[in-house]
Amino acid sequence: MQVQSMHFKARAGQKLADVRLQQNLKKLSTKFVTARSAALTELDDFEATRDQAVERRMRAIHNLDVWLDTFEREATRRGATVLYAETAQDAARLVVEIAQKHGVKKAIKSKSMVSEEMQLNRALEAVGVVPIETDLGEYILQINDNEAPSHIIAPVVHKDKDEIADLFAKVHQKPRLTDIPQMTREAREVLRPHFLSADMGITGGNFVIAESGSVAVVTNEGNEGMCTIKPEKVHVVVTGIEKVLPTLNDLATIMRLLPRSATGQSISNYFSLLTGPRGAQDHDGPEHMYFVLVDAGRSRLIGSEFEDMLRCIRCGACMNHCPVYQKIGGHSYGWVYPGPMGSVLTPSYVGIENAVDLPQASTLCGECHVVCPVKIPLPDLLRKLREKQFKTGLRPTFEYVAFGVWAFFAQRPTLYRFATKWAARVMKLMGGQQRLIHALPGAAGWTDQRDMPAPSGKTFREIYRERQRS
Repeated sequence: MQVQSMHFKARAGQKLADVRLQQNLKKLSTKFVTARSAALTELDDFEATRDQAVERRMRAIHNLDVWLDTFEREATRRGATVLYAETAQDAARLVVEIAQKHGVKKAIKSKSMVSEEMQLNRALEAVGVVPIETDLGEYILQINDNEAPSHIIAPVVHKDKDEIADLFAKVHQKPRLTDIPQMTREAREVLRPHFLSADMGITGGNFVIAESGSVAVVTNEGNEGMCTIKPEKVHVVVTGIEKVLPTLNDLATIMRLLPRSATGQSISNYFSLLTGPRGAQDHDGPEHMYFVLVDAGRSRLIGSEFEDMLRCIRCGACMNHCPVYQKIGGHSYGWVYPGPMGSVLTPSYVGIENAVDLPQASTLCGECHVVCPVKIPLPDLLRKLREKQFKTGLRPTFEYVAFGVWAFFAQRPTLYRFATKWAARVMKLMGGQQRLIHALPGAAGWTDQRDMPAPSGKTFREIYRERQRS
């Protein structure tokens, strides 16, 4: 997935004008938001659980090298091979080499956002390996000209049932169905032969556990079980280096929050804890198991002012509640991670100069921080990115001029009072009888989309003095 974050404004405008998309995005508030609220009431002490999750995640991040070494040692002891990739391209190359080493012709995949960073499907196809997405949402996107996901939990939330029905009829060459259980059955019938004929399974990893050398994979469809057990040759796990947890107790704490925050479920439908390849006494599982642990910019955040972002558990709650994401969807953000988390991660991973609009893609209402299960201060991080942009000259010239003019007046109180006094009166006249300003020079970003209420014609200081006298 190519980085297209520089086109955020243009994409956002297109999405706002897409009536069908606007209707589809309402599912976020009617499903995920409401369900999360109800599921959290099941916890005796939600805030204490959050505090525990923060402590456990940061303990791993502050000693990341130690826990990665521990994980590698334990995973290796149980027969797996652990590989490290400095960049996303390195990670894709490693997976390709594994496929070629074992003569793989077809790979089945469970949903993985890290594989989107790696552009793994494209890399596999380039060497003649057929990748098949098996998560229903990812499968729909793959057969729709390899469209990118728009959400990290519900990748196809931007499409409705009729769009998918048309796509299935076109690609599967079968009668058009609109009943959801029948449509999902049709998808299973198409995917089942791939499960049975694949040589390699590829999954992400919600977390890797240092003390046992295991990977935890959480899904709602069960396809991860088919991707990790059925292919007899190879199972490859691709995940970020920050996803390590020291112990299974740490995992248990996080799992009290992850499904509730993501989809509003008390527990996910499927939870797999996988350790090593098939043993002599095992009846199923792969002959070989690999872990590809990806850096791709993550280590740069350790010890930085953006370190808190590394404890993200990829639940998607921040985007489900974000008023900006709710109106434009995920594709506007132009890379793998959308919403508030993406507005911080994308500039951090690919460079702020390649994502200049994303730190501005927020109202800073604070909702994302409130709902984050691991208390990431997303509004504060977005403000820091904005400051960084301003200091490094990445904002438009107009902004520097505007702030310079404002600073000139603000440092001269007498001149400031005189200027604001007359500005208030002029803007009152501009509002007319309706008291609404339809176009304001220098504020087109506001008045192109909405009217600005006209002031009363007096400044705050004038009104305050009048009330004191009376």
